[in-house]
Amino acid sequence: MTAFAPDSLVLNRKLPLWYQVSQSLRASILGRAPDASLRLPTEEQLAGHYGVSVLTMRQALKELEGEGLISRHRRRGTFIEPGARRGAPVRLLGSVDAIVAQQSGERTTILGHERTAVSGELLEHFPDTSELVTYRRLRHDSVSGEPTNWAENAVRTELAESIDLADLERFPMTKVLRDLVGVKISRITDTVEARLADPETAALLQVPLLSPILYYTGVTYDDEGRVVDVARIRYRGDRFSFTVTVDAH
Repeated sequence: MTAFAPDSLVLNRKLPLWYQVSQSLRASILGRAPDASLRLPTEEQLAGHYGVSVLTMRQALKELEGEGLISRHRRRGTFIEPGARRGAPVRLLGSVDAIVAQQSGERTTILGHERTAVSGELLEHFPDTSELVTYRRLRHDSVSGEPTNWAENAVRTELAESIDLADLERFPMTKVLRDLVGVKISRITDTVEARLADPETAALLQVPLLSPILYYTGVTYDDEGRVVDVARIRYRGDRFSFTVTVDAH
């Protein structure tokens, strides 16, 4: 059994530190290796890893404990719950790390990928190119095996050349582009709306035709202001909820 190793995190001072730490640690827990230890490092070790105070670390751990992802035992330590791979409410707080965290922890099946012409709603995002590579993926709950959402990602062809399909089975597209391909992501614009399940979505998500779903669009920009990826994700309406927190400062 290997030791549990949390991912690194670049802190954004405009967002609550405890929230950023909890979301980064949450992503590490949900995306951990199958043979990873369930025992977490001590509060002091985790605080040193993330570069925050022990008080901030305790607040982050309290959040994860409230989600049922970890349990804390006096004198014994903090442990990951064995079933900590289930779905949880999706919360968008404006952090790329938060988005990565929310998309982690599910089993992913690649449905296919192909070069496609730029058309329809993608035209406004990619005015400087005529062709993209579209990836289609189906995500399942790691415990129940039920489908939770399916995603289409339209990515620039020059970036797609560096994408390994095996990585897309393990990580969200945002993480692959940023951490493995090397794209410097500046921002992601998210839109969520209610829709009805079309025949393809109903079949993939195993829900009745025309049943309510959540349709998410995420437009990812690099540091030059170019759109590098447009994600369109259909979530089962009975499995997810969205909470948006707006920082007024």
